[in-house]
Amino acid sequence: MNALLDMRCISKNFAGVKALSDVTLAVEAGEIHAVVGENGAGKSTLMKVLSGVYPHGSYGGSILFDGEERRFRDITDSEALGIIIIHQELALIPLMSIAENIFIANPPARFGVIDRSAVHRRTKELLAKVGLDEAPDTLVTDLGVGKQQLVEIAKALSKEVRLLILDEPTASLSEKDSAALLDLLLEFKAQGISSILISHKLNEVSRVADRITVLRDGRTVDTLDCREGAVEEDRIIRRMVDRDLDHRYPKREPKIGETIFRVSNWSVFHPQHADRQVIRNVDFNVKAGEIVGIAGLMGAGRTEFAMSIFGRSWGQKISGRAEIEGEEVELSTVRRAVDAGLAYVTEDRKQLGLLLAEDIRKNVTLAGLERVAPGRVIDDMAELKVATDYRNRMRIRCHSVYQETGKLSGGNQQKVVLSKWLFTDPKVLILDEPTRGIDVGAKYEIYCIINELAESGRGVVVISSEMPELIGICDRICVMNEGAFVGEFPGTEATQEKIMRAIMRKAEVRP
Repeated sequence: MNALLDMRCISKNFAGVKALSDVTLAVEAGEIHAVVGENGAGKSTLMKVLSGVYPHGSYGGSILFDGEERRFRDITDSEALGIIIIHQELALIPLMSIAENIFIANPPARFGVIDRSAVHRRTKELLAKVGLDEAPDTLVTDLGVGKQQLVEIAKALSKEVRLLILDEPTASLSEKDSAALLDLLLEFKAQGISSILISHKLNEVSRVADRITVLRDGRTVDTLDCREGAVEEDRIIRRMVDRDLDHRYPKREPKIGETIFRVSNWSVFHPQHADRQVIRNVDFNVKAGEIVGIAGLMGAGRTEFAMSIFGRSWGQKISGRAEIEGEEVELSTVRRAVDAGLAYVTEDRKQLGLLLAEDIRKNVTLAGLERVAPGRVIDDMAELKVATDYRNRMRIRCHSVYQETGKLSGGNQQKVVLSKWLFTDPKVLILDEPTRGIDVGAKYEIYCIINELAESGRGVVVISSEMPELIGICDRICVMNEGAFVGEFPGTEATQEKIMRAIMRKAEVRP
């Protein structure tokens, strides 16, 4: 094997907890090598060791690159050899141009002065390589997420990348943008550039990877060679979670009651463009004990609809009637929506759902502080008891409830967000992309929690871009397009083909 990279017996501890234990990883020249595993398996930690974020001396084992042992002091050392990492949270400066972002660290210069014509010319060359037809002086904030991802890759190419590490590169991308990015990796492979792809989307991994290394509980458990034949997703999953997932979605016998939540003739206009109607006279309902899915493409209005309901968190000129248990309710503020019995788990848990720098305990009680603050003074012991109860109930994997929330895996962060809203004892829970960016094992646990919520008599609304997920867990699926509902199917009758046909219909605008 012509190994470009050889990581041998890598071990890493945090406060006495073993994050990595004798992990091995070898990447060949011109190979796309996928690294998969559950959240908390050690994937990101291993990449931080490789890229120098965790310097030599802070871990055990050795790193060989080009056949020589390397002892990286920081990320600058690894980048000097062409090892470039692109994190899931893109490291671009929104109010700077594409060119400025690409060359911010090392711009072409003449006699100590930045050569702006060289910057412009070199940026155009790099953008052409990644298939991006944008002007170099375009502000990054004016680009969509998919194009921003390509700017990050162009930035990596400017550093003469030899080994490109991508951490969940398609997590926030549409199917079209995801496919374009994977095609780009294949082009890089043809040029001799190696890639390490970390992804929870196993269909994407299987499509492009030459080999797949599986991590579990901080250890290497298998390396699968896709060049010897197609590797089935179920085989990868079994190695990841150490159990069979014959059924990706837990079984459930629905017990659906009366309508618990209804909105009628709901209309919403864009917050900046007052003449643009985003949600068009929508009627929607969910029954007690029912899981209702909302399907649709990006831009269909799903999140905007949910946020407008939840205390008018998005939009202006909002009109329509909302009822909970047959009584009209006032949803004009988030506080009133919560008091009425609504809860909304945002699709962006890091920016909008959690205080990442605070501990689990504070995040769990955040939305219902009055429940642990008699006389407006927080009862520390009551707060500790609540957080501990939810830690056990939601099976949050952590050292203690005093652990910083930002240091949890994605799946466990999602459980903290769910705990925060369950603590308010909602009648209706809206979940926006509840399993985005988490692995199949954690997804199964989230599905079990959703089932438990429905079984307790709550109404559950699930917004998801993954059609198999909606089909697997929902009792009813509503299809949204251009701000209106254009189709509805019982969960037992829904198929991806039916949903896509409904999505592609022109939404009828009611007067």
